[in-house]
Amino acid sequence: MMFLKIIFWIVAIAAVVGAIAAVLDITNNKVNDIYARCIKRFLDAFLSTGAIIILSPLFLVLTAVGAYKMKGNPFFTQARPGWHEKIFKLIKFRTMSNEKDKDGNLLLDEKRINAYGKFLRSTSLDELPELFNILVGQMSIIGPRPLLVKYLPYYTEREKLRHSVRPGLTGYAQAHGRNEISWEKKFEFDVWYVEHLSFLTDVKVIIDTIKVVLSHDGVSLNTLEDFDEYRKNTTNANN
Repeated sequence: MMFLKIIFWIVAIAAVVGAIAAVLDITNNKVNDIYARCIKRFLDAFLSTGAIIILSPLFLVLTAVGAYKMKGNPFFTQARPGWHEKIFKLIKFRTMSNEKDKDGNLLLDEKRINAYGKFLRSTSLDELPELFNILVGQMSIIGPRPLLVKYLPYYTEREKLRHSVRPGLTGYAQAHGRNEISWEKKFEFDVWYVEHLSFLTDVKVIIDTIKVVLSHDGVSLNTLEDFDEYRKNTTNANN
């Protein structure tokens, strides 16, 4: 009986938060589709609130372990472009230490990531704090992943469509290749998502994301060349 009461109150609190978020968002979201305009925001706020409450013990454990393993602040924050290219601070659990060489320069990425950091990345647990970005309306559960601010001048007009929706905790590209696909393919998937945004599309992305996380498909510690450098090099090669 006590368990059912707890579930009831979690659902009730999440529903109230979701309803408030949806009402506040209607004035800012001018799209005609009813799902994109208010239902999606309700679900984002509802699910993120419930997840934060339910996962609060896990948050506390990962915060404490992260502070120990990373020898300091367990959180990583970085400016990212969001909805309509508005800049916000994305928050994640830190997966790399701040270890420096004798000259005070940060060590290479592969030397700063330890076993704990690899575990967080392979399980996607490093992304959990983004639930707070979702709760306040900076992100959505499903949408194109927010990339670096410095990439903004290098998108084509079509690629910029990825910013016409809120960035996501996961997205169509993450569910179909994660960080093992090319930049062109990532943006192709992002724009496809924007043009096919619907409740069924979001459900499919969630299911596919769960499959990818459980199978660890597409997980790689190697990263693509920075997009700005990639676009410069591609442009120079074509001239």
